[in-house]
Amino acid sequence: MIKTEIITVNPKAIDQTALARAATILRQGGLVAFPTETVYGLGADIYNRDSVKKIFTVKGRPGDNPLIVHIYHWEQMTELAREVPETAKVLAQQFWPGPLTMILPKKEEIPAEVSAGLPTVAIRLPAHPVAEELLRQTGLPVAAPSANTSGRPSPTRSSHVIADLDGKIELIIDAGPTGVGIESTVLDVTGPKLRILRPGGVTREMLEAVFGPEMVEAPPQINCARPLAPGMKYRHYAPQAPLRLLTGESDPVRRFLERTAVQARSAGKQLGIIAYEEDQSPVFVSTGVTFLSLGQRANPTEGAERLFHLLRLCDQAGVDEIYAVAPPRWGVGEAVFNRLHKAAGGKVEEIK
Repeated sequence: MIKTEIITVNPKAIDQTALARAATILRQGGLVAFPTETVYGLGADIYNRDSVKKIFTVKGRPGDNPLIVHIYHWEQMTELAREVPETAKVLAQQFWPGPLTMILPKKEEIPAEVSAGLPTVAIRLPAHPVAEELLRQTGLPVAAPSANTSGRPSPTRSSHVIADLDGKIELIIDAGPTGVGIESTVLDVTGPKLRILRPGGVTREMLEAVFGPEMVEAPPQINCARPLAPGMKYRHYAPQAPLRLLTGESDPVRRFLERTAVQARSAGKQLGIIAYEEDQSPVFVSTGVTFLSLGQRANPTEGAERLFHLLRLCDQAGVDEIYAVAPPRWGVGEAVFNRLHKAAGGKVEEIK
């Protein structure tokens, strides 16, 4: 175990000295957890193979799960990618900085550990002032998966990082809660069409508005044999208690949850419910349910911001089971559904 240093940085008044220290740690082969607009990332110099390998060891991450490389200027793509198609340039102009990761054919000098042996590299330019300045001061592309134990809910606060990685990495930068709350959209741009590998903050509707519906393909099955991007194969985002994902109209779902809450109390179990304000019921209060709100169903952005924190609150409450209500599958709601689907082990229950 090592002593993990924790520094606080105000995103609106960045401490250059603190970030200079973090940049030095990265250049010297250490690991630094830092905020982005999506979730906190665990960074390492991509050209230092030992540092990249430490990411996998510290997280307990499978070696065939590729990493995302973070840059601070879109022209750095040419340092990493063997070729940059015109569509990638348009995407960069439209959505960078922002929660979009592009899959491109990689140059040979990119270590195999970064790309999990694939001929491609995942690249993104984050829209967070602390991340941008850290990357600028480091002067190197930085590989950075989410700063959590592999399979656990992703970290949207420094406290989440501390809970998982304290004593395992050199430095954690605390800059408050993240904004988007879920990981970036991962988009394969190596083919004739844009293929969404993981939904995120840049939605399918946003991509279609630029390129047309015929140019954007839906995400593939999540449990593919060889993942091209993070979040495609392994169970992710999972709280400690088993999670059941429910779909259906609001009224029958609420009645089902009310019955389940009564049964759980009779059995001496503590129930956690992650749902929308409209799904709240007095029965939950009377039965001692831990009810955690995703906000308004009509605004899935709220649910995205809150989701991972709510999953970790279920852990803190020590619930025995979690029931989560599926979001509407449009806009960023598609990404929220994707994360809950993975947390539930790929299972969905329809309530009628």
